[in-house]
Amino acid sequence: MGGISNSIGALVPTVKSEQPEEASAAPPSTSTAPEQDRVALDAEKDVLCPICMQIIKDAFLTACGHSFCYMCIVTHLQNKNDCPCCSHYLTKTHLYPNFLLNKLLAKTSARQIAKTSTPLEQLRQALEQGCEASVKELESLLHVIVEKKKKMEQEEAETNMQILLDFLVFLKKKKLDELNEIQSDLQYIKQDIHAVEKRRIELYQRRDRYSPKMRMLSNDPHSKFLWPSLMDKHRDSTTVSMATTAPDHVRLSSSVSKSQKVDFRSSASPLTPWKDASGVSDNQNLSQSGLALARKRRVHAQFNELQDCYLQKRRYWSRLHSTQQERDSPGVTREGYTEGLEDFQSVLSTFTRYSRLQVVAELRQGDLFHSANIVSSIEFDRDDELFATAGVSRRIKVFEFSSVVNEPADVQCPVAEIMTRSKLSCLSWNKYTKSHIASSDYEGIVTVWDVTTRQSVMEYEEHEKRAWSVDFSPTEPSMLVSGSDDCKVKVWCTKQEASALNIDMKANICSVKYNPGSSVHIAVGSADHNIYYYDLRNISQPLHTLGGHRKAVSYVKFLSNNELGSASTDNTLRLWDVNENVPLRIFRGHANEKNFVGLSVNSEYLACGSETNEVYAYHKAISRPAAWHRFVNSGGDEVEEEPVSYFISAVCWKSNSPTMLTANSQGTIKVLVLAP
Repeated sequence: MGGISNSIGALVPTVKSEQPEEASAAPPSTSTAPEQDRVALDAEKDVLCPICMQIIKDAFLTACGHSFCYMCIVTHLQNKNDCPCCSHYLTKTHLYPNFLLNKLLAKTSARQIAKTSTPLEQLRQALEQGCEASVKELESLLHVIVEKKKKMEQEEAETNMQILLDFLVFLKKKKLDELNEIQSDLQYIKQDIHAVEKRRIELYQRRDRYSPKMRMLSNDPHSKFLWPSLMDKHRDSTTVSMATTAPDHVRLSSSVSKSQKVDFRSSASPLTPWKDASGVSDNQNLSQSGLALARKRRVHAQFNELQDCYLQKRRYWSRLHSTQQERDSPGVTREGYTEGLEDFQSVLSTFTRYSRLQVVAELRQGDLFHSANIVSSIEFDRDDELFATAGVSRRIKVFEFSSVVNEPADVQCPVAEIMTRSKLSCLSWNKYTKSHIASSDYEGIVTVWDVTTRQSVMEYEEHEKRAWSVDFSPTEPSMLVSGSDDCKVKVWCTKQEASALNIDMKANICSVKYNPGSSVHIAVGSADHNIYYYDLRNISQPLHTLGGHRKAVSYVKFLSNNELGSASTDNTLRLWDVNENVPLRIFRGHANEKNFVGLSVNSEYLACGSETNEVYAYHKAISRPAAWHRFVNSGGDEVEEEPVSYFISAVCWKSNSPTMLTANSQGTIKVLVLAP
């Protein structure tokens, strides 16, 4: 019985009971009701017009005995001179009004209206048709109507008052909540002002204690010799000597061990004055007060964003401690500084420290023999000593970063160059084996190369269409992942020839990235506008699906173990918390609607390109750009004046540094640094 019930669907249970014998005989009206309905239906069919198949209106009878709507039969006789029913010869002179049928139809129509009309409509129709009623009856009826009207008006007024009261109560609650929140915020601000003022006084007192010591040092004759010697020693340690005559493979292998080579520009403090091509220091004429004034202006320019950031962090830490019920430890880190204030101070100092992107070096790697110069990918190696570029020119070029920065030249020779069969879409250096780099290409081939020997170590050809992205695992050096237009994500191991895992998706895969703290978690950017976060130990379904982008997700990059940045052709970047599966922030300012413009992240900043041939840097806590730089052509004119529309195609941050590499579709590579 259970199987039969399931096959036909769930049925509502019924209870059968014996009926009394007298109840088994149905009333005569019930048994005859269907028959009456059938008779009424047949009667309706008899009064249908044979032409329009509707109830006859203004019935006219023909000489042959058929009835039609007047307009229907007249229209028919304009084209033909015969009866639509029997084809008998017929003209307009053979038409006669059917008074009897019209009278029956009028009565039938009145009965139908009476059945379907409301009591009020029936009353109105009765009065309009001259229904006889006495004055007393009309007065009684009028009294009932007036009382009914008053009752309805009273109910409507009460309903309106209730709606208004509900609105005002809700508004009061909302404003009280806002007031409580504002009062809490004001309390936070008062506490933080007190803590900052106290800390500021302590700093002034510390400075006053150090001032006599500094004066004593300045008057000490030994210190006059001490300072120059220290400066000379520092200058000698940062001197770089390049062996330009050595073969490429010797330079490549030796660059790994040359730890004494120091990139002076990138290792300098972010506030160190930097010189441009003319040799003029950017901050030469800026006093300390001038720098402070410029930082204050940046605060006022982004005040709303910074205010939201401060309140968000302050409220978050307050909620965190209230839920943990840490009565004994109120979240104070140093001298009254709460963790929320400490967190915001870090954001404020890093955000206001920089206002622009300054060019440190420029490299033009456009090939004279290839018109296609788009750089699809640019990546630093494990130690940030080398960087590699790849693109539609079918070549992987490896450059020495210190050489590019410290020996500026329009054209730099790569220390290694690898020819490939197809256009390249992405590069990824191995995080452990310094000389190994992986590439993905337009034929769907994923290749692991040894840049020292310029030979392929492994080659995987399982993808059926173009592979857009490849990434080495930061924690497991033998594992890498790739994504392709064939809607597949494949996990590879350099110790075997076939893929280790395969994830079938529903849309094209634009980007894949390993979580930096795990070898089993990956993020996948898809053309279906979503980001999928997978645990490779269970690929039947993603851990999280991050939705919010309105177009294809072109890049995914991790800022930390739980923070994920994404780029899309909807002109936005987004920041996500993959552990909590929540969006954190949306970044707007650049233009990106169709091209891969690059995305790179570090612990504090996100950088991306724009289809306006500009590079944008965003602080992760602020939605608007912190700095940007526009590429110009070789003549120094704006690219907008060029007939060809160039765009930024790749970006890459140097680890733990304000320095980045960026390239555009013209083949120009620039070393940029965040500057005050």
